[in-house]
Amino acid sequence: MFNRTTVIILVAALAAALGLVAAQQVFTPSPAPAPPDTQAVRMFEPPRELPPFELRQSDGTPLLPDELEGHWTLVFLGFTHCPDICPMTLAELAKAQRQWESIPEARRPRVLFISVDPERDSPARIGQYAHAFHRDTLAATADIPVLQDFARSISMVFAKVPPAEGAPADQYSVDHSASIALLDPRGRMSGVIQAPFEPLAIAADMASLTEAAAP
Repeated sequence: MFNRTTVIILVAALAAALGLVAAQQVFTPSPAPAPPDTQAVRMFEPPRELPPFELRQSDGTPLLPDELEGHWTLVFLGFTHCPDICPMTLAELAKAQRQWESIPEARRPRVLFISVDPERDSPARIGQYAHAFHRDTLAATADIPVLQDFARSISMVFAKVPPAEGAPADQYSVDHSASIALLDPRGRMSGVIQAPFEPLAIAADMASLTEAAAP
């Protein structure tokens, strides 16, 4: 039979145990929800933070990381003199963009075209070029060192290819990665889309990701 002291000790121990359980429930964060299954996007886990960057938008204003927050963003490197890959990719992305136009603008996914040919592509030129595919497409560029750092941060590369012998100096080309990087609403590198691109699958993935990220 327990004496009074033993009972007090047992009650205190039970109370402490219950308090510990309650504290764990309060202070242990809930696991983050799993991202939805995707068809076209290969998701990264965990997402990768990008270093600070500053690009120039087509209207001449800076494009800073915080301007991409709140939206899923598809990033594609290219240049306006590109004969095939760039226009084909932007045309496919435009088909996807038309599929998600009903999503409220505050959460609507974005497409960001970044020219890696600042020598020939002024901000105004890249804006006209990108908007010819879809009015919502963002366009930006920067000096070569900035572009190289940004491209590296999203696991992409580009390089200037000299013109053919005897051709004018400005008739060079630019080799560049043809994949599409996915940034999440916090501006982190969260996935990649490889060719061939399927607009309906891309649109479905972006709609699902946007819905899952809704508050």
